[in-house]
Amino acid sequence: MTENRLALVVTTVQPPTPAVVRLASAAASVGARFVVIGDTKTPAGWRLDGVDYLDVEAQRALPWALARALPTRHYARKNLGYLVAFAGGASMVYETDDDNAPLPSWAPRGRVVAGARAALDRGWFNPYQVFGEGLLWPRGLPLQHIRSAGARVSAEALPPTEAPIQQGLANGSPDVDAVWRMVCDRDVRFADGPPIVLPPSTWCPFNSQSTWWTRDVLPLLYLPSHCSFRMTDIWRSFVAQRCLWTTGAGVVFHGAEVEQERNAHELIRDFRDEVPGYRDNTRIVALLERLALTDGAHHADNLRASYAALVAEGIFPADELALVDAWLEACTAVAG
Repeated sequence: MTENRLALVVTTVQPPTPAVVRLASAAASVGARFVVIGDTKTPAGWRLDGVDYLDVEAQRALPWALARALPTRHYARKNLGYLVAFAGGASMVYETDDDNAPLPSWAPRGRVVAGARAALDRGWFNPYQVFGEGLLWPRGLPLQHIRSAGARVSAEALPPTEAPIQQGLANGSPDVDAVWRMVCDRDVRFADGPPIVLPPSTWCPFNSQSTWWTRDVLPLLYLPSHCSFRMTDIWRSFVAQRCLWTTGAGVVFHGAEVEQERNAHELIRDFRDEVPGYRDNTRIVALLERLALTDGAHHADNLRASYAALVAEGIFPADELALVDAWLEACTAVAG
């Protein structure tokens, strides 16, 4: 194992893709564990050397009530992969998708980042404009803020910075919304550059496409089930950012570390699945900003308070809280 005991987590409904094969090779080269979570649509007999694959039957046999409560045919089954990885002793999880292949520069990241620049604009921030060019924004950035979101960063590097959550970008077909893809679609090559730290009160949606999580923020990995596939990781990111601010930390963005070989998508379907975000993302972050959370790393309590507020606001149905409680119960068992 690597010094930071890295584990990779992916969910898939396809046979092993070329990207997953390359991820398995990258994991093996650094001594990392690779956990793949299947679903009811995943081909029977799925296997790949060096990969710990769990089909739905194996997932339901896991020792957490959440494993029997999560819906099938939903990306949120990935929650079980996080638990398996950390229960197995990982101190850091790297999550990605089955159509993201690691670039030659891909390498395990540590908890502390050096040479980062600070985002200077509060409110909505667009790191794609720092690493890229032209009209380009991440999925989940409110449409009304596409042109007004900040992109200024400090000229001077910060001291080494604690970074419990780190987002890497993707070349080729980066994570953008259906509006961008239908109107502006093109091959994207992000420039290299120093990491960017988003201080508290600076918002940017981050995804599950190439993301690093340290063990101490395990509760914040929770992917909600009672929302669309296109919103689950985005709404998670808003809750995670707000909870992270109670420690004085912020999300860190890196340049590209994967190449997305994008699976087939029906863009109109993606658009429909994103409509709740176009409508509610600003309302969600306004609610979370007003929410009184406990200062310090009380991530489990703060996560539950966040979802309770979102349920009260009508963003999620009450059934989401039962899954949050099952998730936090599992996190407590894993933390042991």
